[in-house]
Amino acid sequence: MSQPSDAPLKRTPLYAVHVKAGAKMVPFGGWEMPVQYAGIIEEHRTVRRAVGVFDVSHMGEFEIEGPGALAVLQRITTNDASALAVGQVQYSLLCYPDGGIVDDLTLYRLADNRFMMTVNAANIDKDWAWVTSQGQGDCRWENRSNETGLLAVQGPRAEALVGRLADVDVTAIGYYRVQRGRVAGVPAVISRTGYTGEDGFELYVAAADTERLWHALLDGGKGDGIVPVGLGARDTLRLEVKYALYGNDIDQTTNPIEAGLGWVVKLAKGEFVGRPPIERVKAEGPRRKLVGFEMVDRAVARHGYRIVKAGAEIGTVTSGSYGPQVDRYIGVGYVPTAHSKVGDEIEVEVRGKPQRAKVVQTPFYPPKVKKH
Repeated sequence: MSQPSDAPLKRTPLYAVHVKAGAKMVPFGGWEMPVQYAGIIEEHRTVRRAVGVFDVSHMGEFEIEGPGALAVLQRITTNDASALAVGQVQYSLLCYPDGGIVDDLTLYRLADNRFMMTVNAANIDKDWAWVTSQGQGDCRWENRSNETGLLAVQGPRAEALVGRLADVDVTAIGYYRVQRGRVAGVPAVISRTGYTGEDGFELYVAAADTERLWHALLDGGKGDGIVPVGLGARDTLRLEVKYALYGNDIDQTTNPIEAGLGWVVKLAKGEFVGRPPIERVKAEGPRRKLVGFEMVDRAVARHGYRIVKAGAEIGTVTSGSYGPQVDRYIGVGYVPTAHSKVGDEIEVEVRGKPQRAKVVQTPFYPPKVKKH
């Protein structure tokens, strides 16, 4: 989902800060983003044992407000938005009429008739066009992406760090809950969410305040061993806990059921876009499944590599890497349901040579989120 090669790359409010810090900058979904600072493995392990801070200001934020907002969200998302209390967050999907996935998202209920939707950076324009064309009713949409900064503070020491800087009791904010407050004097929406499998927070602030908060977190977290973390470690962290990445593991060609996301599809709520084909796949059983695998041979599986069995291609790797915390070469990919059982032996074609692998239980690393 990249933009045309001749289009200028967008930059977050922290671009100059990343460059000054010596980050390696790379194109990502139409943005120029830091992939690493000191190194992916070191940054990954610091998040698992201490705390790291990520600039994820490239993500998109849409707000929908009005008496008809809930009805619109019920129609265009797969999860049951009516189950959200004010101050609660929900993982959900936007789907096309054929059941393919437009995007995955987090949905926030900020007030009775006001919601915020956070979407993937590469999909902002596509998603905005989709929700505003499909989501008509007694409500008003607003695209807040350009005016919003977003920092993720993740790791076992995240709560202590944010707690010292915040003017609210962050220990009282439950998992997938949100509260307004100030962090280091900066007005913020404090969300106990993340994409790493560790406890932590995502802090939504005005774009102009992002740099101030970034420095305050790094200064305030020195005693905790905080480091800035790039997109490289963000990817390996999410892979270890098998969180889906749009454009790799899910896209317009994947059905939520085969992707293992049936848990965010609430058929009982009534009609929504994409329901009939999703319901059909659930009833019949998916022909293929997204599975986790571990390399038996020492090799790295990458996105797009062929998965083979007895010399025949049976599937495709969607994500793969070395898992720094689990110390194994791991990956996920789609295979026929007949080859999806834990223990099933498969091969991944790496540079033209089949390398042995086996289907394993996921997540590879059990999430350490703090559930209240």
